[in-house]
Amino acid sequence: MARTVIPFGPQHPVLPEPIHLTLTVEDEVITRAVPSLGYVHRGLEKLAEVRDFYQLIQVCERVCGICSMQHAMCYCQAVEELMAVEVPPRARFLRVIWAELHRVHSHLLWLGLFADALGFENLFMQLWRVRERCLDILEATTGNRVIVSVNVIGGVCRDLDPDRARWILEQCGWMETEIKGLFGPLFKDFTVNRRTRGKGLLTAEQALESGACGPTLRGSGVARDVRLEGCAAYGELDFEPVSEPDGDCRARAMVRYRETLQAMDLVRRALARLPKGEIAAKVKGRPEGEVVSRVEQPRGECLYYLKANGTENLDRLRIRTPTFANIPALMAMLPGLELADAAMVVLSIDPCISCTER
Repeated sequence: MARTVIPFGPQHPVLPEPIHLTLTVEDEVITRAVPSLGYVHRGLEKLAEVRDFYQLIQVCERVCGICSMQHAMCYCQAVEELMAVEVPPRARFLRVIWAELHRVHSHLLWLGLFADALGFENLFMQLWRVRERCLDILEATTGNRVIVSVNVIGGVCRDLDPDRARWILEQCGWMETEIKGLFGPLFKDFTVNRRTRGKGLLTAEQALESGACGPTLRGSGVARDVRLEGCAAYGELDFEPVSEPDGDCRARAMVRYRETLQAMDLVRRALARLPKGEIAAKVKGRPEGEVVSRVEQPRGECLYYLKANGTENLDRLRIRTPTFANIPALMAMLPGLELADAAMVVLSIDPCISCTER
């Protein structure tokens, strides 16, 4: 039996991210997968030692542009806990609105790449056409399309008036109709099902043992979501995590599809319950102590550890991103697959190497 060691990535025509794996293949079947991290390391955690704790909001947003809202929110929550700052209710609901809009555009971006990897260029264009409308909402309400920069320590720096809120609801209605119309090409097509059903299997036990999170975990039937623990205003918005039991590529894609629709429903609920009041609390002093903050990014649980000493600069900033948590699960999915299926399985965890290597 011929055994070959193949470098997979960091450049690959299917993958949008420079993930680098070393695959051992025997007669076109993968027998072993080993990740190689560090290709795009930028040293952002080291930068935290020379930027003050206010400037670090912008640094954290640039860990990953696609989930910049959640990165900044997680960091601000950590500093607010250290400084005993109570975020106004209106600001907590506004954070939910922009965070869920980020979830919509992140999942639509991935679903488009999913279609593109299968060879459906037209479907890719249709999904990104809908995503453009979500980016238009972000631009109209924050001034930016991707890195929105609305989070500040103590709340947010932008507000929504009633007219803008009604317009957001109209746009969400249009997006929901368009996304529902694309369900058939995404999940009923013979080619899609042949390439995704039973591929990259990950049982619930394997997912939990490997520390998987987000759609990768929920695609294996484990309904675990950090939002249920009440960060921002999620504790006041009744919802259940989206999960699928099959644990294959199709299940992970279905979780993201259903979460896109759920995110728009959460935007509606947050707008309907948006309280009046201030959008930011006054902040005095400097952070001191240690804290861990968690949020649910589109890719899964993100964890921030901060150690502050009462000065303008932190002693330590440590970030554990969802892709870093999902790479061990990916290593469990790949052995036993044909080499031709590797790219689709890697794509199914929605890898963000920019996040992972920072």
